[in-house]
Amino acid sequence: MSQRPIRHELLTWEDVDKLVDILIPQLRSVGSFDAMVMITRGGIVPGGLLAEALDISKVLTAAVSFGTDTIMGEGLKAWPKFLQFPDTDLLTGLRVLTIDDVWGSGRTSTAVRSRCEAAGAKAYTCVFHFNPYRSLFVKTEPDFYGAITDAHIVYPWETDRGLEGMGTYDPKPIISPESN
Repeated sequence: MSQRPIRHELLTWEDVDKLVDILIPQLRSVGSFDAMVMITRGGIVPGGLLAEALDISKVLTAAVSFGTDTIMGEGLKAWPKFLQFPDTDLLTGLRVLTIDDVWGSGRTSTAVRSRCEAAGAKAYTCVFHFNPYRSLFVKTEPDFYGAITDAHIVYPWETDRGLEGMGTYDPKPIISPESN
């Protein structure tokens, strides 16, 4: 059985602005948030944009790893290892927005939300893109998302990494005749 190739979607900063514009009314509809937990690395830029737009000043980070052992699908069953997470006293009793760029399998966002809730926070999940076709959770999805996709999303801040399966853009300077 062959698997179809993964479709790539390269976003512009204008596309990102539209996602923020879609998310802001959704997020404001549930009231204000006391803090934000940005999931590294993907949630750093989206989190910064949303923290500024929503005037959230208490911005924290969480880093999660699930290991790489995928023999017989065992990697999907791995428990999360929190490489970094805010102290419990920074979350207790707060309304917290957890932010990542993409909900693929959903493991990272749900692990961070669960850990926030275990610390006594009321936690909400937010992503720019939700991929329900890859999600491991049938009855769980992000509380807020900007778009649904089946593609591998490449954000404008990721384009300098060399895109597997995609050509990269190498801008050439425009030299005007007057500058010679």
